[in-house]
Amino acid sequence: MLKYTAKKYYSEGSKLNQVVVAVLMVLPVFSYGMAVGWLSPMGPYLMSEDTPAAKPVHPDVISWMASVAYLVGTPAVFLFGYIVDNFGRKKALMLTSFSMAVCWGLKLYSTETWALITARAIVGFGVGGSYVVTPLYIKEISEDSIRGTLGSLVILSQNFGNLVVYILGEYVCYHATLWICLAVPLIHLLVFPAMPETPSYLLKSGKVEEARSALAWLRCRQTGDANVDTELQSLLLELEQSNSGKFFTTLKTLVSDPSTFHAFRITLTITLARELCGCLAVLHFASLIFSKASGDWVLTANQQATILGVVQLIGSCTASSLVERTGRKPLLGATCLVSGLALVSLGGWFLWAGGVAAWLPAFALCLCIYCDAAGLQPVPFVVMTEMFSFQYRGTVTSIVIAFACALVSIELRLFHPLATHLGLYVIFWIFAAVCLISTVYIVFCVPETKKRSIDEIYAELGGKKNKDCEAAVTRL
Repeated sequence: MLKYTAKKYYSEGSKLNQVVVAVLMVLPVFSYGMAVGWLSPMGPYLMSEDTPAAKPVHPDVISWMASVAYLVGTPAVFLFGYIVDNFGRKKALMLTSFSMAVCWGLKLYSTETWALITARAIVGFGVGGSYVVTPLYIKEISEDSIRGTLGSLVILSQNFGNLVVYILGEYVCYHATLWICLAVPLIHLLVFPAMPETPSYLLKSGKVEEARSALAWLRCRQTGDANVDTELQSLLLELEQSNSGKFFTTLKTLVSDPSTFHAFRITLTITLARELCGCLAVLHFASLIFSKASGDWVLTANQQATILGVVQLIGSCTASSLVERTGRKPLLGATCLVSGLALVSLGGWFLWAGGVAAWLPAFALCLCIYCDAAGLQPVPFVVMTEMFSFQYRGTVTSIVIAFACALVSIELRLFHPLATHLGLYVIFWIFAAVCLISTVYIVFCVPETKKRSIDEIYAELGGKKNKDCEAAVTRL
């Protein structure tokens, strides 16, 4: 009985330590989520006559503020890949928080155009740090039994950050919102130094005893415990295997092997669908869109944008259960199709309906955001990890995130000018076309990866029928 009680204590204490570290670790992602959502309530405010700036900010400046973060984020992904391997996961996370603190501090310091755009450019380092370092840190500190749950905190914390800043933008003044946003990375910078470096990185650096101590603390055990020794040996074996390939060597193999390259093309295509479905543009410009669509609605544009944040958070919470129940391919295809149909109706409303059925824009946008959070956003990452072995995952993840940042930077830069000159309905129909064509591609070309080995997936990808189908859909 005493032995059982001790075992239970160790198990619960181990998970508690890992949860505490993970929660502190996702604060930079939470801060990045606030930076993404901040432009929705504050963009229209900066452009209004009541602007906190010296004069109303030009719409082109808002477009640059939206896109420049992802423009910088494209090379920042590879920069953080270098930092995380050569200076450690912990220091890379601290750098992410420092960049977010500089961003908020610069916005507090000045509302001049140079300061607003520069601050948003610095957010690009938050993009790279959040999506390169955070999943890696979670993987390397957590036990298998809770790794999936802790991993879901990344998207959940970003979406929660969006929601918080939507609420602040509606009920708190401009400078008070910035001070609250600044407090988040500062808290992380003050508290996180007490957390351990990951055992895997310490082993890679040759610090075996430090790795043993960190692992023992994370598992709430003594350093001489047999379970700590066993896990340490497993980490050493994994380290030896993962050292076999460098970035460019792995990239060459990735491109030259037909099945692996086929999987890589699929990953890039569904990433394109995820980023060009329009959800990020909606989140950045939600208040602007609702201000054009609200009519006589009782809710303000910012309050409707807050509803989007709530819906996104609900979608994130249901994503993990949906992807296991429905499978990867059905969930990805269904959410893509529903998003496309919702965007078609939304574009039609802006073209023909005017003030009629004022509820439709809010309903359609909520449907799109829910589909994005529940399927379009998380599933491509799941599919990517299941279609590549660990030797390829790091390289593929870096390339895919950089590709996604480049796409989003173009999308956000062009949103305002195209909406002004062509109309919002054209923008939404472009997004709808991407979703509907992607649905066809997903149905015919993307394999189901749930509970299937990489060999089984690649055997399907190697079939002539699948290859011909992919070529036909791509021609659409």
